[in-house]
Amino acid sequence: MKKAIVSVINDLVTDQRVHKVCTTLHDMGYDVLLVGRRRRESLSMNARKYRTHRMFLFFEKGPAFYAFFQLRLLFFLLFRRADVLVSNDLDTLWPNFFISKLKGTKLVYDAHEIFTEVPELAENSARKKAWKKLEGWLVPKLKHMFTVNNSIAAWYEKQYGIRPLVVRNMPRLQSEVTVSMTRNELGLPENKRIILLQGAGINIQRGAEEAVEAMQYVDHAVLLILGSGDVLPLLKEMVKKNKLEEKVIFIPRQPFEKLQAYTHFAGIGLTLDKDTNINYRFSLPNKIFDYIHAGVPVLASNLVEVRQVVEKYNVGRIAESHDPREIARVMTEMLASPDYETWKSNAARARTELCWEQEELQLKSVYSKFL
Repeated sequence: MKKAIVSVINDLVTDQRVHKVCTTLHDMGYDVLLVGRRRRESLSMNARKYRTHRMFLFFEKGPAFYAFFQLRLLFFLLFRRADVLVSNDLDTLWPNFFISKLKGTKLVYDAHEIFTEVPELAENSARKKAWKKLEGWLVPKLKHMFTVNNSIAAWYEKQYGIRPLVVRNMPRLQSEVTVSMTRNELGLPENKRIILLQGAGINIQRGAEEAVEAMQYVDHAVLLILGSGDVLPLLKEMVKKNKLEEKVIFIPRQPFEKLQAYTHFAGIGLTLDKDTNINYRFSLPNKIFDYIHAGVPVLASNLVEVRQVVEKYNVGRIAESHDPREIARVMTEMLASPDYETWKSNAARARTELCWEQEELQLKSVYSKFL
């Protein structure tokens, strides 16, 4: 069997895109090894079709973490045989590129975002300049590259002259989603509608702050914030300050199977990223497709890729403003709208088109060449 080593910097547990790519490669006939890291608070992993390895690092953030991870990954790849190396995002690219040149191994790069434009890298900072220089050196040399939507693909082509193939991050199509847990077992109120904001990147400037503020003006519903991110401590302070403990529920990130249960009970799914940087402007969050597959109407911010999906398939509403009162008004209108059942039925139909089985065809067109 051809061996593929797939690298990612996270702890593997909740990264749906990487899991789906690894499963596709396994089903194609590859012997797949997924390598990432293990954090002190990492969840345990369920059994998967492919092999996994999580490296424990002494540092968990900051420049020391990135430097140590690069070295650990470099030596990990150096002493293992692979026919294909798959690098996910810029923070795994250099070790993979070096080893691919050293050993003559095929290299595929999957850019999940525009890494150098994330808000965590302050404009004109030394860190941003360093990552930008690395990206500018490596990306033009790549022969095989994927990314998550057409807007980001066009950005890479304009910047570096390479047009990535697009594989959007969509759930696998399930003939029937079965939920065995009740609201009570999940810690959800029985008599209130659920407004859901989920994700592994609930960070600054992604609309979570405004969603919490909006709950001051929404009745007979609760906001469920499910996942992880750097803005959560601030959100919890806001809830306490505004006495919203009865209206906002926090649940830590969950394995995908349990996440589906929470999503199933939502009345509205939120995706409210702001157009504050290129990365957010061109984003197409995974959660949109999780909501659609669960038949949950979407309330989304006015971003180009997001708006195209919501309006093309008529699965919800676009929030034209991030004013909390305006968001609250749209939330309330959506929950009572005569179009609500139409949005749900449209989502049920859209999921057959917006699914991994359609997207993975692009992956197969590249990886089949290496078999």
